[in-house]
Amino acid sequence: MANKSIGEVGVEDLVKAGLKTEEAHEFQRVLKEAVSGAKESDPREVWRELVARRVLEPWHPHGLHQLVYHSVYAHWDAPTNGPSPYWFPSLYHSKQTNVGRLMEKYGSKLLGASYKDPITSFSLFQKFSVQHPEAYWSIVLKELAVSFHDSPNCILDTTNKSKHGGTWLPGSVLNIAECCLLPRSHPRKEDSSLAVVWRDEGCDDSNISHMTLKEFREQVMLVANALDAIFSKGDAIAIDMPMTVNAVIIYLAIILAGCVVVSIADSFAAKEIATRLRVSKAKGIFTQDFILRGGRKFPLYSRVVEAAPLKAIVLPVIGNEVGIQLREEDLSWKVFLSSANCHPRSNNYTPTYQPVEAVTNILFSSGTTGEPKAIPWTQLSPIRGAADSWAHIDIQAGDVFCWPTNLGWVMGPASIYSCFLSGATLALYHGSPLSRGFGKFVQDAGVTILGTVPSLVKSWRSTQCLKGLDWTRIKSFASTGEVSNIDDDLWLSSRAYYKPIIECCGGTELASCYIQGSPLQPQVFGAFSTASLTTGFVILDEHGIPYPDDQACVGEVGLFPIYMGATDRLLNADHEKVYFKGMPMYKGMRLRRHGDIIKRTVGGYLIVQGRADDTMNLGGIKISSIEIERACDRADESISETAAISVAPVYGGPEQLVMFVVLKKGFNAKPDELKSKFSRAIQRNLNPLFKVNNVKIVQEFPRTASNKLLRRVLRDQIKQEISIWSRI
Repeated sequence: MANKSIGEVGVEDLVKAGLKTEEAHEFQRVLKEAVSGAKESDPREVWRELVARRVLEPWHPHGLHQLVYHSVYAHWDAPTNGPSPYWFPSLYHSKQTNVGRLMEKYGSKLLGASYKDPITSFSLFQKFSVQHPEAYWSIVLKELAVSFHDSPNCILDTTNKSKHGGTWLPGSVLNIAECCLLPRSHPRKEDSSLAVVWRDEGCDDSNISHMTLKEFREQVMLVANALDAIFSKGDAIAIDMPMTVNAVIIYLAIILAGCVVVSIADSFAAKEIATRLRVSKAKGIFTQDFILRGGRKFPLYSRVVEAAPLKAIVLPVIGNEVGIQLREEDLSWKVFLSSANCHPRSNNYTPTYQPVEAVTNILFSSGTTGEPKAIPWTQLSPIRGAADSWAHIDIQAGDVFCWPTNLGWVMGPASIYSCFLSGATLALYHGSPLSRGFGKFVQDAGVTILGTVPSLVKSWRSTQCLKGLDWTRIKSFASTGEVSNIDDDLWLSSRAYYKPIIECCGGTELASCYIQGSPLQPQVFGAFSTASLTTGFVILDEHGIPYPDDQACVGEVGLFPIYMGATDRLLNADHEKVYFKGMPMYKGMRLRRHGDIIKRTVGGYLIVQGRADDTMNLGGIKISSIEIERACDRADESISETAAISVAPVYGGPEQLVMFVVLKKGFNAKPDELKSKFSRAIQRNLNPLFKVNNVKIVQEFPRTASNKLLRRVLRDQIKQEISIWSRI
């Protein structure tokens, strides 16, 4: 963090930040000109002016970006003003966003004389959407490509008091996959428009492959016809393969045919695959012979075979023929498709229409403790996920949307629906997103919205694999899965002249995000600016009492139960017990448990502090692991990442703080030296009474398959060590 203000930054500082002397002199001149051009000395206006003039270029050294940003905000008083913003909406562009356009059209009617403009009135509109969800959803359903075979009787029925979340769109019948495939004038989806673009790893200099909506629809219908030859309506059919074009075709074909997708991440071992197949009662599985990463083949079909004796349909990772001997009962992709080719109209298919509450997809939680929860998605779930992307990520017809993920995680299906129900193009890279090849695909495909997870951004930044690539067509980023690192976010946003990173935090059981960023609000690094539209929640103190809505505070989140798209059942657990039992009442509602500890700052920004079971009590003061990790991550240049856990001594006494550390490649550090540096950083930034008791340097952290840090495993490891020490 720079101590100098932006006006005090000299040539020597710029050279130290990575510029040559000649460049530094020129940069300082441009910098001074921009600073003097700011309308006022408010740091926000200074930063806004620097970004508007594009003083900082994506190719500038990251050290320069850090120096300028932190110098602008060197004397910013965060306790009084809240976090420092890096992106600001303009009134003109706010009216071009999906929600801004909607507010301009309906704002005066819904909010009356209090409506001013999309930026000024956004928070008011969000509150309105919570209090009047029927009004919001009746408008948004018309904005998305949702077509009902039988229209709903109403938007929301709350007469059945046993249903905490109410009954949504009762009486409606549709096929959500069909909604994805049909052309529409609003949102604009034509048969000739690009539905999917993709590239295979290792073909980085080849043309981008693409499929129009008509070509894509015909492929989905071909697969649906082939499914009918083997499976029955209602069968659960698993997909365990990377998120390729064929995987997306199979996904929508299963739902079009009235069957249920069982989503399994391709990283799972045979035992984990077997658990998911057993719980879902799957009747068959689509998979690949191998997974190709970095030119190497990794077995996948053999893992599926080990998991269960289910019929497998096997796709080749290369070419048209599978590269492995199949069991007698299994089919190659080529043979499977041939069963549809004899159908007189193989590229046509009559969808199976079902009630809105029919299950279309079974997804699973990460399974950090015991058996993973089996989460059924109804046809409401895709509508909710796509609506949140439409409203908060501002995905529009004509956008090219890329989010490296997998059908086994919530973002896989959510990405499909977000694109096809909004008229955007889905961009898929068949390979590792850690590579330069992925970065070049983003450039060549003209991606306009790029989704990430923070560990991916950290890898791109540390390996410098994106150097020389042009990402300036990106209009916004999105991030989910784990807590963002502020410095990594600074680096990512700077790749596209400081476009906003829309933070997203939710869950598979919500089919969406309960807190997000918004293109109608200023954005700060590593934080959420609002509850998602129609979402209400309170932050609870340790006694379960809600803090006032405008108070800066830290506590466990309690969601309002009226939440379109959220689950009302689990296949292998007691839904009531998991989400509602023990939660307090609020204004006549039983709050829904989500398990996050969140901090609301001055200014109303929201920062996730970790899960409720990742908080610790140090000397009688509750604090989250993430707060401590943030303070320690920048304590020394050798640190790649940290994990904080606390343990109680064997013979009693206050909890002791232990820091696990992964070092950057090529760096060495001694635990005792890091212990002193960490203690100083924590005492300076958090609490002068806190101290680090122990530091352990490890090669890597234990994580779930979806990359969430398993602090519980680290805690158990330390407890075991302490137990051994005490016996010695």
